[in-house]
Amino acid sequence: MKFAVFFAHQLPRPWSEGDEQRLFLEALEQVELSDRLGIEYCWGQEHNFLEEYSHSSAPEVFLGAFSQRTKRIRIGHGIIHMPPKFNHPARVAERIATLDLVSQGRVEWGTGEAGTRIELEAFGVPYVEKRAMWEEAVRETARMLCMEPYSGHKGQYFSFPVRNVVPKPVQKPHPPLWVACTNRTSLKHAARHGIGVLTFAFLDAKEARFWVEEYYETFRRECVPIGRAVNPNVAMLTQFMCHRDADRAVDLGLEGARFFAFGLSHYYRTGVHVPGQTNVWDAFKRSPPVAMAGNLGLGTPDEIREHFEAFEEAGVDQLILLQQAGKYRHEDVCASLELFGREVLPAFKERDALRAKRRTADLAPFVERALDRLPPLEKPDVLPIESYPVVSKRLGVDLSQFQQDRAPAPAAMWRLQVGGPKRKQPQS
Repeated sequence: MKFAVFFAHQLPRPWSEGDEQRLFLEALEQVELSDRLGIEYCWGQEHNFLEEYSHSSAPEVFLGAFSQRTKRIRIGHGIIHMPPKFNHPARVAERIATLDLVSQGRVEWGTGEAGTRIELEAFGVPYVEKRAMWEEAVRETARMLCMEPYSGHKGQYFSFPVRNVVPKPVQKPHPPLWVACTNRTSLKHAARHGIGVLTFAFLDAKEARFWVEEYYETFRRECVPIGRAVNPNVAMLTQFMCHRDADRAVDLGLEGARFFAFGLSHYYRTGVHVPGQTNVWDAFKRSPPVAMAGNLGLGTPDEIREHFEAFEEAGVDQLILLQQAGKYRHEDVCASLELFGREVLPAFKERDALRAKRRTADLAPFVERALDRLPPLEKPDVLPIESYPVVSKRLGVDLSQFQQDRAPAPAAMWRLQVGGPKRKQPQS
């Protein structure tokens, strides 16, 4: 079983000048430390407007920054919002490929739909259509990453012409695909599409075993890849604070873990939020304590080792440590990671190296069968694209009129926009 760190970039009120900058700079130090300790993954969220709960609205910038400060750790979008009104598929492909290049092939491409009203309505994404938007965008973005040129798309939620989307990623055909999921329905949906699941819900080991078995059973039976490769993997979030004194570990870690769960409920299920005015931390402190069932990774190295071994035995592929949440102090986070890295992580890494070989062999026939179901990439019909001066000369349109303050003549503008060879819109 592998391990990851996770950054929601939580910043409870009250805020002081410089707090956001400090938060990000400390996060970069935590990632550097995680890389030195041998933790294998780092996941960075994308959320917009979720005050206090997540100030991580541009994870590609954070991930790009730490890609230059680390050597081994995998760089994970956990996740990118894929509905095109959030992020155009071509721009996602460009950012993913660029990050893969500068990180020397360490990117993990996590995807999601978004789920809060605050985010969806701000970008004009209908709640009932977000799953279909995600599916169309993920499929086409994967094609953009590996086709030269991309054959174009005329779809329900976005259309795009024939273009060669550059650059291309180091990892071929594209970095490993993941999707955020919070329930069994979305877990099976991921398995059918052949992509890894990022489960940001706290489960106990018994529940985890059931989820893992259901995921892999569905993958073996029903997988038709949405991307151009498959990535069968189950990653699950765990609370985390490691200290030699068990009571102190709980004192340091429980409140932040409870705030994470409270913020999730506030924005997704139960909250009424006034932008710029609602104080989520105060609401949390006034509320009854959030019951914390499931994976409580708070304790001594021995306690955490025993607790995490139950998830290893359940077949979980990766545990994502919630090492930064609420008002955790940077020095406590680093001390916790150091202790975990010295006394808990090495044994898991040794066993994981052996398990990885068996796992690859066991899944090989099912991976091959899934890839056989992939439709071939069509050869696009590529036509020349004339520059504006070339097409204007051919049509006899004076370009200077477009550079004046007044609006251009409608007929001339129409001729320039539709002039040139007629192109049949591709289907995909």
